[in-house]
Amino acid sequence: MKKTDLANYIENVNKLTKITEPDVPYIFDKLELPDYNQPIPIITRELWTARQRQAHSLHEISYRACFKPQLPRFFISRLTTESQVVYDPFAGRGTTALEAAFLGRKFISNDINPLSKILTQPRLLPPSITSISDRLKTIPKKPSQPAINHLDMFYHKDTFDEILALREYFLNKEKSNSLDGIDSWIRMVATNRLTGHSPGFFSVYTLPPNQATSIEGQIKINEKYKQRPEYKNTYDIIIKKSRSLLSSEIQEHERVNLDRARKSAIFLTKDARNTPEIESESVALTVTSPPFLDIVQYAEDNWLRCWFNGLDANEIGKNISTPSSIEVWQAVMKAVFLELYRISIFGGHVAFEVGEVRRGRVQMENLVMPIAISAGFQPVGVLLNEQVFTKTSHIWGVENNSGGTNTNRIVLLKKP
Repeated sequence: MKKTDLANYIENVNKLTKITEPDVPYIFDKLELPDYNQPIPIITRELWTARQRQAHSLHEISYRACFKPQLPRFFISRLTTESQVVYDPFAGRGTTALEAAFLGRKFISNDINPLSKILTQPRLLPPSITSISDRLKTIPKKPSQPAINHLDMFYHKDTFDEILALREYFLNKEKSNSLDGIDSWIRMVATNRLTGHSPGFFSVYTLPPNQATSIEGQIKINEKYKQRPEYKNTYDIIIKKSRSLLSSEIQEHERVNLDRARKSAIFLTKDARNTPEIESESVALTVTSPPFLDIVQYAEDNWLRCWFNGLDANEIGKNISTPSSIEVWQAVMKAVFLELYRISIFGGHVAFEVGEVRRGRVQMENLVMPIAISAGFQPVGVLLNEQVFTKTSHIWGVENNSGGTNTNRIVLLKKP
């Protein structure tokens, strides 16, 4: 390495370490790209998890491929100031949005799947357990018209009637534009409790709640476990989950921040490559995790949640990009980065959480860096957070160091 290159490398490392705690051990490495004239620093260390506060209970909404709340908090707290705008173009369950709100930032949340807003917005105005309970008492436990239980592989008939009654109630409320914050909260919790692998869900034992199996798949699960759906009291389950979500104390300043963020929040259901609703040079920080090639089928996972909310999962699925080839994925992400460059303020950052896929054969930072640079961004570095192994990390093909740790990989960029 030339002396000037080494000086630039050390300078970049110093810039990167300013957002880390000096007493935590780390490992330096570098990423060298053929068409970029200086090495890009890579730092591996524990950045959050054990060293940060426990995530707020309001985050505990199941969604496929979501990252820990500590990840966006790490970057939001270090790279933005109060009232600046934080953006997530692939918002999912709304982790970035909620953390931005807690920290007194404005946010823009975008996801091609309308479920994202349904799962995120109600948590900005948490109701009391008493108000939830009182509202549930006003909702019928049977639909207005008798219906055949076409989901009897998932639900007992009486449970299915209660689910249909809830669905009918929410769809009518939405149609009449009278869905308030308490209704939205109950709908969000019910959506989250539709299926799962514990007694705390409406369904018989099935896949984890972030993956709804097909009707055929559930029939096979029932045969395997010799099980039949038993009655589940949806009212009790909604109350129990609400208590869990509200179990962390919300400090007064956090409640004020949540309400302020709610009033200024922008929720979009757009292709992340084309978001004209977002003003140019308005976003201080983007924190996101994009769809990874064809690994996760978001529409298939959410078909039951979509049905409950009157959404067409097939139509939504047509608009979700899950490219099967690296070349197509890069083309899609390049267009996303061009849009992120347009909306970012000068000096603003992008924290792009990527992963190892195809059993570690593809490290996504090697794909992301060239297209981000071509869009105009300056690489700050790659942060690798080592954390305790998680049950779903095998989805990404991470080897996890013999099953002991799992690594978040974040490409950090700056608009110069």
